[in-house]
Amino acid sequence: MNITHFRNTPNVGLDESNPVAVPLSEPVAVTSTTSVERSDGVETGIWECTPGRWRRQIVRQEFCHFVAGRCTFTPDGGEPIEIRAGDALMMPANTLGIWDIQETVRKTYVLIF
Repeated sequence: MNITHFRNTPNVGLDESNPVAVPLSEPVAVTSTTSVERSDGVETGIWECTPGRWRRQIVRQEFCHFVAGRCTFTPDGGEPIEIRAGDALMMPANTLGIWDIQETVRKTYVLIF
């Protein structure tokens, strides 16, 4: 059995930080993550992003739960979704769009391959 456990999610140290791949504003948002890729086609982790606008490029199905911050996600061809700490979101595979991070966000996530 593969069990992934992150204790005290809001305070977990994150492993790597990188600028977003497709920034749409200045300053460029920076993401930080810690993740576990499992052999059963699932990746779990914690992700954080500083304020900024950028284009989402991940095409995998994703479930996420926001534990801090405030942002908007506008899927291509869809209406903006306001997201705040405490919200959960399920993105079908191939959901592309624009993130607008107003206040540094932190979320736990599950990517399904």
